[in-house]
Amino acid sequence: GPVVLKACKRYKNIFFPHMTLNNSLPVAPQITALSVQVKNIAAKLELGMDESYTLDINSPTITIKANTTFGGLRALETLSQLILGGPNYYTIQTIVSDAPRFQFRGVMIDTARHYLPVEAILANIDAMAYNKFNVLHWHIVDDQSFPYVSTKYPLLNQKGSYTPTDIYTPAVIKQVIEYAADRGIWVMPEFDTPAHSRSWGNGYPWLLTNCDGDLYAMYPIADSVYDFMKNFWAEVKTVFNRSPYFHLGGDEVSFGCWEKNATITAWMKAKGWTQYNKLESYYVQHIVDTVKNLDIGVLTWQEVFDNNVTLPKTAIVDVWKSGTKHVAKVTAAGYRTIWSQPWYLNYIRYGNVWEGYYKADPTDFDGTPAQKKLVIGGEVCMWAEYVDATNVVSRIWANAAAPGERLWSEKRYSTYEDGARARIEHQRCRMIARGIEAEPTSGPSHCAHPYTFHYTPPWAQ
Repeated sequence: GPVVLKACKRYKNIFFPHMTLNNSLPVAPQITALSVQVKNIAAKLELGMDESYTLDINSPTITIKANTTFGGLRALETLSQLILGGPNYYTIQTIVSDAPRFQFRGVMIDTARHYLPVEAILANIDAMAYNKFNVLHWHIVDDQSFPYVSTKYPLLNQKGSYTPTDIYTPAVIKQVIEYAADRGIWVMPEFDTPAHSRSWGNGYPWLLTNCDGDLYAMYPIADSVYDFMKNFWAEVKTVFNRSPYFHLGGDEVSFGCWEKNATITAWMKAKGWTQYNKLESYYVQHIVDTVKNLDIGVLTWQEVFDNNVTLPKTAIVDVWKSGTKHVAKVTAAGYRTIWSQPWYLNYIRYGNVWEGYYKADPTDFDGTPAQKKLVIGGEVCMWAEYVDATNVVSRIWANAAAPGERLWSEKRYSTYEDGARARIEHQRCRMIARGIEAEPTSGPSHCAHPYTFHYTPPWAQ
């Protein structure tokens, strides 16, 4: 298929970055061909897609067999890690049968606190592919800015982005989606409401609640707000048309503003409501139903579940609060879960922080086997209050390789004691050789192909 063919061309340069022809090599079994056999090249990017493969390295042909394109892509990455040397290359004779432990292996980026140029996003996608992640969670807007370009509601970005050029047009988003798809990664947008929504009000202030002159949170009692959101999400479906799930946010709602608004207070009194989490649930329920009616899967932060919103049983709950008890509670209610809490890489700490990331396991909680089957994976999060294009890639990588291995490999094959440090360090050097600005993970070290630093002073430009 075309995706595999493009991948083979990319990986040829990864396999042999310093290729030279040397006819004086000693006689030895040589590999002269690569055969990639994929049963279903039409398989779609989706939750639970088949990423299994077998890789048979033998002379004279390396053979990859996979049920889908995505298994073929993962096999090529594995092969790239088994080719050593340069300019003369060698590998080992072996057979690998492999498949991911978890079906959801995500990396979240935040483009609202600081705008990220598309090149930084694409570099991160390549790094994700090198570590076999399969979901890019794009937290695209927030209080601070609204870089998403809406054709239906153009004032959102015209009034909400940092600058007229700090935006993501439908064409740019399509570029990101297709780039990711070619690497077996689907792009899931997040438009977080009712909180984290201040930038929406720059263009359409009536969407938000007025409290003593300040705007905060969506105005949850107006039908016009829900009509707007219905049209908005319908547009998002056409733009992010390859994502089987949308992330609806729903976290960190403060009720202070709603409590100050006399109209909301009177509206609630007429309904006999006294608790503002009921009002939050009223709003979120509308959004959940809107997206569900678009035939798109629903994924939310855990507060939506905590506040007793009626979620479809197909919904996924993203647990980010500390303590595995939250995973136990969500799965006990029968909902599928992803775990983010241990993998907030934006928290800066000194030392071998990857070790804690590696030792965290989404199924380490008190629960039944049936509950643990509902844990479908996790994601690395990079919130961008202190991150922009200068450091986003290095801050994520290579530490994210640790949860990457945790989410891919069977637990019995990936213990901290079985050489994880060496594997993470080697993976960091691989990414450096491939142009990824992966920061050191385990103290003093050296890579055979160090990162090439580029700097042009103003007087030399």
